[in-house]
Parts: sequence; structure tokens; C-alpha cells
Amino acid sequence: MLAHYQTGSRNLFRIHILVLFVYTNSMSGHLLHGKPVTDEQIQAWADEAEAGYDLSRLPRPRRGRPPVGDGPGSVVPVRLDAATIAALTSKAEAEGITTRSDAIRAAIREWTRVA
Repeated sequence: MLAHYQTGSRNLFRIHILVLFVYTNSMSGHLLHGKPVTDEQIQAWADEAEAGYDLSRLPRPRRGRPPVGDGPGSVVPVRLDAATIAALTSKAEAEGITTRSDAIRAAIREWTRVA
């Protein structure tokens, strides 16, 4: 796998590291996008990486965080008690929402009826 790195292709090296990271995390019971990662999926990713990528077709790297709506986002700090956080986490897990931020955004969108 390191042969791609030795040829100077840092992007392929990063992809291999991602595959190894996903494999390591899946073996310890972690999820990817809320779903378990199977050995078959890991093997498919490894096969794809070893076959090589057309780097011209990969998206160009961007600076900063990905957008979460129509425009730039604003940080809104909020303090929650333990019971509220536990309820939020439980509801998010039941609905397959993997991050606390996404759960809070979903709750706000539901309450304000914003799509």
C-alpha cells in the first residue's frame, strides 16, 4: 500500500490511511454514518484504492468546514443540562443521527418548520 506514497501521490496515501482507519474503527464496533461497516465494504474500499484513482476526478480540497445550510453558519453556544443531553442523544440514536450538532439542527428545524 505504501507504493502509492513513494510515487509522490499524497492523496492516495491519505485514502489508504482512511481505509485503514475505517477498518480499525469497524473492528472495534464503530459505525460509519450510523451504520456498521462490513468486512466486504472494507475489502471493496481496499480493492478500489489499490486499483488507483484518477486524481483529476476527485473533488478539489476546500478550506474550512462544510456548509450546513444555504449560507455561512453562525456558532450559537447553548448550555444544556444532563437530562436534556441524554434525551437528545437517545432520540438521535433512535433516528440514526450520528452527531449531537446534527441532532440539535434537526430539532431546531422541526420546531421552526425550516426545511
